[in-house]
Amino acid sequence: MTQGSFRDRVMAGEPVLGALVFEFFTPGIAQILHLAGCEYVLYDMEHTGVGFETLRQQTAACQGLDIVPLARVPRGEYHFLARALDIGMRGVMIPMVESADEAANIVNATRYPPMGRRGAAFGFVHDGFLPGPPSDKVARANADVMVIAQIETEHGLANVDSIAATEGIDVLWVGHFDMTNFLGIPGDFENPLFIDALQTVVAAGRRHGKGLAFMPGGAEDARRYKDLGFNMLGVGTDHGLFMNAVTAVIQAVADS
Repeated sequence: MTQGSFRDRVMAGEPVLGALVFEFFTPGIAQILHLAGCEYVLYDMEHTGVGFETLRQQTAACQGLDIVPLARVPRGEYHFLARALDIGMRGVMIPMVESADEAANIVNATRYPPMGRRGAAFGFVHDGFLPGPPSDKVARANADVMVIAQIETEHGLANVDSIAATEGIDVLWVGHFDMTNFLGIPGDFENPLFIDALQTVVAAGRRHGKGLAFMPGGAEDARRYKDLGFNMLGVGTDHGLFMNAVTAVIQAVADS
């Protein structure tokens, strides 16, 4: 799978499934997820404290695999965004995007001129250390890098249409726990306020041709949110999936 085909498929609304890594930053995790059927792996920096040195090892482990490495950075600042891409991540997710101005600044940090202001270093890990004309590398990176804006606050929800309209923002990802917190309904995913928020984000994404992403809590949730219009699904957290699998075996033995 080429970089461009992955981004294009997500933005076209095709189903694309992957997983989020919060705990198991091991050499084999990318291969394990690839064999499980994941098309992308999203490494979290926001809540884990993991640094770029660890993530660079993960991008190396993804080389040669048909799986796309992505990183959620702590915030939408240049030194997080550009560095994540320079170490080989093929896309970035940014928490709590709340305005079109913020979205534009994110695009500036993740695209080379003339689309943005990303600093250039070619013949490095992000382009496979390969030779070639810089102009080709600029064009390819600007077309292929995926930028995911998380809509997870009341301000982001109010401005979701202008965020979605920003060229260079490719995917809208609803941060469901934060969204309920900021709506005053912590963890109440059946509340009409939350359902209305989902529908608002889906409508904005479709209106502007963006991918729509969500992390469901299980198989039933995955089907539900797919039906609601989300096409880029993260099947769960690594530690959560592991714990559920271990628990299921232990309970089966205990109940036998």
